[in-house]
Amino acid sequence: MTASLLRRRAPAILGAVLAAALPAVPARAAAPDLDALKQAALAKVEARRGLTQQMVDSLYSFAEIGFEETESSAYLTGILEREGFAVERGIAGIPTAFVASWGSGAPVIAMMADLDGLPGLSQKPGVPKHDPQIEGGPGHGEGHNTGPALIVTAALAVKELMQAHGLPGTLRVYPGVAEELGASRTYMVQAGLFKDVDAVLGVHVSSNFSVSYGQYGVGVVSTQFTFHGRGAHAGVSPWLGRSALDAVELMDVGWNFRREHLPPEQRSHYVIVDGGVQPNIVPSTATVWYYFRESTYDRIRELHETARRVAQGAAMMTDTTVSEKVIAAHWPRYFNRPMAEAMQANILRVGMPAWSDADQRLARAAQRELGVEEVGLATQTSGLKPPGNSLGGGADDIGEVCWNVPTIVLRYPANIPDMVMHHWSSGIASATPIAHQGTTAGAKAQALMALDLLLRPELVQSAKAFFATQTSKQKWQPLLPPGTTPPLTVNREKMAPYRERLKALRYDPTKYRTYLEQLGIPYPPAE
Repeated sequence: MTASLLRRRAPAILGAVLAAALPAVPARAAAPDLDALKQAALAKVEARRGLTQQMVDSLYSFAEIGFEETESSAYLTGILEREGFAVERGIAGIPTAFVASWGSGAPVIAMMADLDGLPGLSQKPGVPKHDPQIEGGPGHGEGHNTGPALIVTAALAVKELMQAHGLPGTLRVYPGVAEELGASRTYMVQAGLFKDVDAVLGVHVSSNFSVSYGQYGVGVVSTQFTFHGRGAHAGVSPWLGRSALDAVELMDVGWNFRREHLPPEQRSHYVIVDGGVQPNIVPSTATVWYYFRESTYDRIRELHETARRVAQGAAMMTDTTVSEKVIAAHWPRYFNRPMAEAMQANILRVGMPAWSDADQRLARAAQRELGVEEVGLATQTSGLKPPGNSLGGGADDIGEVCWNVPTIVLRYPANIPDMVMHHWSSGIASATPIAHQGTTAGAKAQALMALDLLLRPELVQSAKAFFATQTSKQKWQPLLPPGTTPPLTVNREKMAPYRERLKALRYDPTKYRTYLEQLGIPYPPAE
């Protein structure tokens, strides 16, 4: 070989020598197209149907209320850690809150679901009449036991696909702790837990399969007014006393007269949580707990300030003083249109569950018990819901997230139409095949949507552009007063009497296929 030829061929010769010396590296397989990945995701969620059912039933049996979700939180974080997620507990100063993360880099996709039950709503699942498991005990009278099962199932399915195909991105799972108090996600936002998140996929139980965009519902301030008076013997020397209970009652009367002159969009309601100790002692302290709901930040603030003036007036009339403790506050929900449109396509791809005759019989029996039309379970999905009016309605602290990150909420079919929310009837289906099937259907749509965000960068950009328009005129600012901390003990006394009794009712999936089987409840119920 001549010198000139050697010089020309030297790079090729050197490459061949190095290739022979180094171990062979397999070529990276090209990632399948999005449609193929979605088909695989559907199969992976389906393969986890048994795990989904176990999570639904277990959380139902724990029946834990806001800030008391210790077993529920430990159960879910245990599953996520076993599947390779890194878990940080006690986030935002809330012991039962956590964030579970897997993956790295952008996009960062968060999945969120409510976790808590409600006081006094214990109900035997699958029984279409009021039949509490523990009289007066807590229960899932809105079906929040299903949402965490949905997002964990979806996250595990998507994580497996990301791992298999080397897909970049980060999955996060957050719980909606104490959502019925509206009292966790506001604190999560203020702790900066969503600053690097690109999109939030929330879920909420429903009797149909739908998603919406634009403003939905109202925002809220939840606050307690405590009046401070002077005790005295109510029979011997009542004139020496200054009744804090009188002040509470006068505030409530004053507020009820004021309602006539408030905008029709507002909703306000209260309970007296401390009215004194016994009738022959003039109450030296008394507390009333109000929720003030309105459709915009400014109106929420105005409604709250009006209530503060009424409270001061009641204190002046009774020679007492008044202090206030804000429990929670959050904005109305505002959902992202590009994300909602993408989710609607995934809902249509999944479709409604194929309900059995037993499912329909339970639904009609429950509807008959409540005196509503016996329509059974829905068999068609709802269309994409545009913005509606904001006349009253529910509130959800995911609203605080909506004004900080592009967000949607998937409503999935795991309950019976026309059941009453915050009522024992909404617990009838929540640990039955209706809930199991509806939650699996929701997990499929959620997994498909996560893949859209991972593999369609143009969707993420469209979502961010919509969010920028949403927030261009109305900038988020906190409704919580500075220094407000989570009200961690507000439900402690309500939960404490039932913890030991609930242990005996805890679902054991190692012995029983379903919670209904463990409880000996036939499905469907006898006519």
